[in-house]
Amino acid sequence: MKKFLIPVDGSECALRAVSLAAQTRLDYADPDSAEIHLLNVQPPISHSVKRFFNHDEIANFLREESEHALAPARALLDAAGARYTCHAEFGNVAETIIHFAETLGCDQIIMGTNGRGALGRLIGSATMKVLHLSSVPILLVK
Repeated sequence: MKKFLIPVDGSECALRAVSLAAQTRLDYADPDSAEIHLLNVQPPISHSVKRFFNHDEIANFLREESEHALAPARALLDAAGARYTCHAEFGNVAETIIHFAETLGCDQIIMGTNGRGALGRLIGSATMKVLHLSSVPILLVK
């Protein structure tokens, strides 16, 4: 069984990575043997914002943001008939991706070259950090 981790942030690059994973699983004799994990990581909230909102309000906001970012990826995999598991985490984006991939024992990380905050860069900063620090093989999708 192959395990794939796909970090998603709602960007077009992330959705192309999800589409590729959905297609890649069809290469196996049993497509359902491919284990797909979608991961959305919400970055930490600044201390200045925390002064104006309580813990529950912030947690609800972050949860809603994760659900919003995961929704298009879930729709793609549902349409493809793929089985998957969703994860929503909060923290440093790159470090959380690496930790999740290692903890789950993933065979590969499939991720977009840049996300929503890329500002026209060829490779986003979170992607670059994952490339440098991960021991799990990475497939980048532009």
